[in-house]
Amino acid sequence: MFLKKIAVLISFLLISVISNAQTQNSNKTFLYQGRVDQLQNDQVILIGTASSVSFNFIGNKCSISLQIVDSYEHHNYVQLVLDGKYIGKIRIEKGAVQSFPIKVTSNKKEHRLEIYKNTEAHSGNILFAGTTAKLIPISFKKKKKIEFIGDSITCGAASDPSDVPCDKGEYMDHHNGYYAYGPTLSRAIGADYLMSCVSGIGMYRNWNDENKDEAIMPDVYPNLYLTKDASKPRYDFAFQPDIISIALGTNDFSGGDGKKERLPFNPEKYVSNYIDFIKMLYKHNPKAQIVITNSPMVGGDKALVFEDCLNKVKNAFADDKSHKTIQIFKFKPMTPNGCSGHPDVADHKVLANEYAPFLKKLLNEK
Repeated sequence: MFLKKIAVLISFLLISVISNAQTQNSNKTFLYQGRVDQLQNDQVILIGTASSVSFNFIGNKCSISLQIVDSYEHHNYVQLVLDGKYIGKIRIEKGAVQSFPIKVTSNKKEHRLEIYKNTEAHSGNILFAGTTAKLIPISFKKKKKIEFIGDSITCGAASDPSDVPCDKGEYMDHHNGYYAYGPTLSRAIGADYLMSCVSGIGMYRNWNDENKDEAIMPDVYPNLYLTKDASKPRYDFAFQPDIISIALGTNDFSGGDGKKERLPFNPEKYVSNYIDFIKMLYKHNPKAQIVITNSPMVGGDKALVFEDCLNKVKNAFADDKSHKTIQIFKFKPMTPNGCSGHPDVADHKVLANEYAPFLKKLLNEK
């Protein structure tokens, strides 16, 4: 156990704090996207939902090496896209670096493999330790960029019971980051994306916490790993999105588990924290168009209060001529079909179809 902990520590000490949300290695053979931590030897730690490493190769021989780098016992998942086609998930068990063969059936001379982290940052981190494939340079086109900030809905958490039923397994078994609404709509409109989301998190309080024991989104967002752990690198804001989409409030409005103390919703705290959070985002992303959304999971009288709060946040910046006017987008109410009251993959497609035209129009206006 001691030696394992030392090995994990060494791997983190090798980290070079280069956390651009879209960057390449020096040989231009790997493309890294999302919240990732690059290592000195072309390895990379995938942190956030749908963070990824991609590469081009020739021939039909390819295997990839992956490892869970957290000290606690758990498993994790990545999702694979080969030559533009989604080919499924890989489950990674705790332990040494594992090699996974990639079945290549196409007769094409050149191939592209994209490896996406299926789960969110709080489900643990995955090391991409290399590939046996014969690499060739990978190129990418500069696209418009969208950052999605949110909670479990944005993460695609509890959306996919296709491999493990909802009443079985663990929370991470039901994630599907690749088919969450943000990545889905981004692919549809040809945009690059960054996911900054945490299950259960809110703007001033979390699903079952009054900001006493747990960190809220304004606390963890500036940390690359979406945690308050001071030993982890800070997020460098290199992505510079054209649009920042914020979907936070479902957990602030939640009643919790009914066992832990839950105070009435405090609109003043919610609005105040939201305004401060946007000011921080503007400081680091001065040219971004900010969109704030309601929640398809919040209805009735709460939905009216929610909308009023969003209008107050928007109006707080009405006289700020240095930034674009904040936009509000309202999802339609939804009865979710996923696990534990969450949207499933099909529901995420519905959300993506609703939201995509709105964001596409904003991008075309830039």
